[in-house]
Amino acid sequence: MKTAIQIVLIVIAIVLGYLIYSSVQRPIDFEKAKKERVEKVVDRLKDIRKAELAYKDVHGEFTGSWDTLINFVETGELPLVKKIGMLTDSMVEAGWTEETAIKKGKIIRDTIKISVIDTLFGKGFDANQLKYVPVPDTVAQFHLGAAIITTGSGIQVPIFEAKVHNNTVLRGLDRQLVINLNDKARTNEKYPGLKVGSLTEANNNAGNWE
Repeated sequence: MKTAIQIVLIVIAIVLGYLIYSSVQRPIDFEKAKKERVEKVVDRLKDIRKAELAYKDVHGEFTGSWDTLINFVETGELPLVKKIGMLTDSMVEAGWTEETAIKKGKIIRDTIKISVIDTLFGKGFDANQLKYVPVPDTVAQFHLGAAIITTGSGIQVPIFEAKVHNNTVLRGLDRQLVINLNDKARTNEKYPGLKVGSLTEANNNAGNWE
């Protein structure tokens, strides 16, 4: 029979073994879950960017309203120039421009309207999901904003931003590892989360994961 001391030593060994295993496995499990969530959130941010860029093409600016953006995706239309014909060598030799050929009816340029949702996202796309962060057991929404800034050269540039904090993206995962991740981002003067675009600078609508 095992003595009390032997039993205690066995228990201690089991506990130490678990602690060692946990210290190694915890970050592995965290990184796996984090990677899966980040991929889904990034895909959603890319869809938001796609919708915002289409909105700007039509309206000349971005929108900071989810209702406006979603309605645009669901019911909006994009202009598409249908091209029939092209400049021939003889036209070019004669000094014709495309505008001249269009006026003379040799080239046809006709603008038609195409559906935003069918063209950019495909039939069956649920535009209302754009605003929601794809994280289990939450109905959190992305923060969306839009503005117009003036550059140093005096040019006005429309900008937008959609973002979500790590606390939302990684909700329910190892709390201490999330805190460590946020602290690292702040130390590097980075946003502790995922975002596309910026409300403080014209960054060509880039995502901070790119």
